[in-house]
This record gives sequence, C-alpha cells and structure tokens, in this order.
Amino acid sequence: MRLGLITAALIEQGRAWRICLSREAGLGTRINWRNVADMANTLDPARLGRITDWAARCVDTRRFAGLSVLIYQHSREVYYDDAGVRDLDSGAHFARDTVARIYSMTKPITSLILMMLVEEGRVHLDAPVSRVLPAFGNPRALRPGATSVEDTEPCAVPTLHQVLTHQSGLSYPFNPGVLGREMEARDLLFKPQAGTLAAQCDLLATLPLAFAPGARWEYSVGIDVIGRVIESVTGQSLDTVFQDRVLGPLGMSETGFAVSDALLDRFATLYTPLAGNAMDLNAAAPVPGTLRVVDEAAASPFRRTTCFSGGGGLTGTIDDYMRFAECLRQGGQGLVSPSTVRFMLSNHLPGDIASLGPSSFAEQPMDGVGFGIGGAVVLDPARSRVPSSVGDFSWGGMASTFFWIDPVHDISAVLFTQLSPSSATPARAELKALVHGALM
Repeated sequence: MRLGLITAALIEQGRAWRICLSREAGLGTRINWRNVADMANTLDPARLGRITDWAARCVDTRRFAGLSVLIYQHSREVYYDDAGVRDLDSGAHFARDTVARIYSMTKPITSLILMMLVEEGRVHLDAPVSRVLPAFGNPRALRPGATSVEDTEPCAVPTLHQVLTHQSGLSYPFNPGVLGREMEARDLLFKPQAGTLAAQCDLLATLPLAFAPGARWEYSVGIDVIGRVIESVTGQSLDTVFQDRVLGPLGMSETGFAVSDALLDRFATLYTPLAGNAMDLNAAAPVPGTLRVVDEAAASPFRRTTCFSGGGGLTGTIDDYMRFAECLRQGGQGLVSPSTVRFMLSNHLPGDIASLGPSSFAEQPMDGVGFGIGGAVVLDPARSRVPSSVGDFSWGGMASTFFWIDPVHDISAVLFTQLSPSSATPARAELKALVHGALM
C-alpha cells in the first residue's frame, strides 16, 4: 500500500487544524478519509452556567458592584452574562454596553503597535530606548541597598525589549523601595490629566532606574515609555495611532483614551474595598462588604484626557476588547503576521517571572508564568496554581478587568468589572477555574 497523501493533525500554538485527506490503496482503490476530529475540548453550556451563579454571589456579597463575562470558543460566542450594577447610587445595570476603565489591559495593544513598527523596519527591539528618546541616555541605577535616589551608579541604557518585558529597571509608584516612593511623591503615574505623555516621560528620565537593565523583573511604567516611542517614530499622537492602527481596523468604536459625552451615561463608577489608597496594590486585605467610590463617571479624569497612557489609559466595552483578544488568538487578522503574534505570545524571559527575583506586584502569578510581548505566558499550570493551558496569554488591569486567550482549547475570555485594586480579590483565578471546569 502506498500513501497518496499523509493523514496529519497539525498543531500550531496548540490549535488543531482540521485537514481532509485521502490515500490510495495498492489495488488502485481511492478511499476518502473523514475530517480529522477537532482536538480541542468543547465548553459545556450547563457547566458554563456555574459562572452565572458565581457572578451573582460576587454581587450579593458585595465583592463587586457589577461585572460581565464574555467567552468565545472556535471564533464564536459561547457565553455571556452580567450581574449587578455599574453605579450603586443610580442602580444602573452593569450591562453589555457598559464602558469601563481597562487600565493595564491597554498594555497589550500598545505592545502590538510597537510590533507593527518592528515589522515595518522602523525600530528593532535591541535598540537602546535613548535612540528614540534621547532623554533616557546616560542612565544611572540605584546601588543595591540604596536608601535614597541619590545613591546610584552608572548603568547601560535599557533596550526596547527590556522596556517591553519589564526588565528595564523602570518601576511604578506602588512598588516597594526607594524608587517607588520617589515616584509616588512626584505623582508619576501617567494619569489622564497629568500633562502630556512627552512631559511625563521627560520627568521619568530624571529618576534613576531601580536596578541595572536585565538584572531582574519589575512591573513598570515601561509601556508608557513605549507609547512615547511610538509617538516619536510615527510623528503622531498616541490616540491617533491607536485609532488608525488598531481601534478603527478592528471595529473597536467605543474604546479610547477619553469618554465622550455620547458614552457618559454608560460609564461605570470605580469602587474600592480599601479604606486607604485604591491604587495601592500592596495594601492590607479589604474590609468585606465595603465598596467606596473612587471615581464617578461625570467627574472622572477620563472625561478630559491630556496624557495618552500606553500603559493604562484606555476605557471601552467588553465586546470591543474581545475583538482585540480574538485578533491575537487568530494570528493578528492582518494587523501583524501570524509569525509576529507567535513571537509576542512566547516567553521572553530566561525562566518564569519568579526566577528573576521580583519585589513588585504583578497582575499574574509569578511561579510557572513567563512574560511575552504585552502579557503573561503560562509555562507550568501546576506551578501557577491556577487551572490553565500551557501557552495561555493574558493580562489584567487595576480595576480587576482581565482577559486571556487559550491556544490549546481555542478560547478567548474577557472579564469586566470596576474594583480597584485588582489584588483585592482572586476573581481571575476563580474564573479560569470555572472555565476549565466546563471543558468536556
């Protein structure tokens, strides 16, 4: 018997591609083979119903004022539900068209745009950031054990790749240590009304790095710097680049850096369960049942944005963000090549995040989890202690929003809510467990 065509199930990035094949028998008889079965498990609708019960409990116990969950599998919607309210005073429902602050879920979009520029040959990832932003030339890093921002030593200029992957030495105000405290004192968080992105980056460049680039991993404002790199390379403001390159092409018509008058009545209130700073990711445990207003829609700084934060400046709807998640899961949908998406969704660290000695908060577990271009990559689900697939790519935002794409089971999932900080509740791990429990 000789084979005319070889039957195969090709698995690329965990996705099963179905191929219809045939073979020729030795007597010349042609036998048609059946389609190769889809290798990804199917989400059971009855088990997905557990998410509805979970969401109701989250609202009933006042973990959240309201939330919504949207899940796609094999490029089609398999689950949507919402619960609770977007504003406790008015009682307005947390609906599918609710506009929410997505904060750090802006980072993967900014990262994708930089990779577009890489594809076009306009930048390369090993370039020092000072090649595009001269203010970051001649940097200094804090000495080990430094007690002030003056206790520094010369260091190399971080590369764009180190800035993208949080290995640059940049930091955040909520991170522990000397640099975090100095950033907090200067209110250096790229807030919506904090002047311009260029001015914020110039101020950031006057501070030392927390460590020499490449020495360890620390969650940072690096993607805000990448946003400024994009502005400098393109000669356009970041909001214009976002609209032209991602939001417009993907039909994300209700996502942007400012909430317009037309969207105001759907803009959710932001709450916190903490008595103190709602942006303190390292704060003590919240008071059960407490929801304090942090940012009301009408008075929100997102109404009149001047600083376009590539690290945390977007607001939008859950369906809009699913369009972006599906763009990544489906290999770029023409915005970038599938090869570039595979590159982004790969681990760019020498090991997991935990192995690089971070002292900062991260939006994801650090054990068994690496980092790609724009988000976390699951390397070992058991070590992460969250039901997952190897290769899951995800990120979240300060207001407890979250998304992940699962290349093994062809899943994209998005969680929207408005509770800060995201460290106040393990909702993300619970939702992943619920989804994996529905795979049959």
